[in-house]
Amino acid sequence: MSLIRQLPINSRSMVVSDPSAALNLAGHDSPAPHVFVGEGNQDGQLSQQTESMISHSKIIQDDLQELVTLQKYHKISFSATKNQYSDLSKSEKETLGNILKHDKSAAALLCMIKSQPESQASDHPLTKDVVGIVATLGKVDDDNLSRLLSDYLGLETMLAMVCKTYEGVKALETYNKQGLNKSLGLHALATSTGRSLDDPFLVICLESLRPYPGEFIADDPQRRLDLLKPRTINAETPRGFLGFAVNMINIDRTHLYNITKSGFGLRETLFYNLLSRLQVYRSREEMLKALPYIPDGAISLDGGMVRSPGIRLGHPREVVRFPIGYERLSIPEKYLETENQIKETKWKKDRMAEDLSREESYLDHAKVNYEIKKQEFLKFLSDSSMYTAQVIPQFYGTI
Repeated sequence: MSLIRQLPINSRSMVVSDPSAALNLAGHDSPAPHVFVGEGNQDGQLSQQTESMISHSKIIQDDLQELVTLQKYHKISFSATKNQYSDLSKSEKETLGNILKHDKSAAALLCMIKSQPESQASDHPLTKDVVGIVATLGKVDDDNLSRLLSDYLGLETMLAMVCKTYEGVKALETYNKQGLNKSLGLHALATSTGRSLDDPFLVICLESLRPYPGEFIADDPQRRLDLLKPRTINAETPRGFLGFAVNMINIDRTHLYNITKSGFGLRETLFYNLLSRLQVYRSREEMLKALPYIPDGAISLDGGMVRSPGIRLGHPREVVRFPIGYERLSIPEKYLETENQIKETKWKKDRMAEDLSREESYLDHAKVNYEIKKQEFLKFLSDSSMYTAQVIPQFYGTI
């Protein structure tokens, strides 16, 4: 009300306009409100109109601030993606270094290509369908947990290449009547870089995996799976149960959505198939007491492991491990939501383009069949006309 008292009011009509109208943005189609104060208006009405102008101005300013913030995080995100191999954390460099030690593996070949500054690996026809190596597609919060999960999965799985489609898998190796053709595929790529690809390698095809069929934890930016916790006969969670391993993997946000044609991310495809409902316990003792409630295996932070068909109580071996850490950027939820919407829209666009291409091929095929049938019909008419011209006169000549 104090603001109103400062405004000059007299018996003459006046127009009070919002000075922030110049900030009007796309998306706010209506201009800033104008207030017409006439003779006899009371202070309460003018106060309400002025508050409306201030509120409108604040909305516009908030929108401006949000746009500036989103643009800032887009630039940061783009820079982080562009320099992903030049700005790796110490743990990520260690993982990359351990992979490169297996110099005759497909995993080492792919990491070597991607680590080169001038690399165009994402555009290479052999590797453009490759999402990455299992060991590089997730991070964990704890060094001990990293060692345990890597040991549980084993070296071959940690070095496995992950492809989106089966077509991408077939492109990696080519066979003829004599067997493997080393002049094509990854073997040819290895030769061109002066390396040999002697080790057999595992390739995981995401579109061939059966995805997690359940729900996700609500409002979780990491899209963790909403798995039912184990329960004892007293309906209590077993003592020492810490959670499910599949939810302890931190996945880069670019791999959380729409990696497959069906729109699934890495957690509900790759990591769910690798870890399933693997439980994590605080100690061996607590894990062993919970055995009746462990259907799909378990590990304990002190090195115990339960997996079919037995129990291993030794210490984990040194293998290629998951990096330690989480996304280092503190990104607002609005940015992640907008980014996911953009990615989903692009995914839908790609699916529609594929559907259109498929329908066009059906149309082309139908056109070819139509032309063939048309020519057959015209030939039939021509032959029938010639036959009629020859037979009918003979028929009438015999009558």
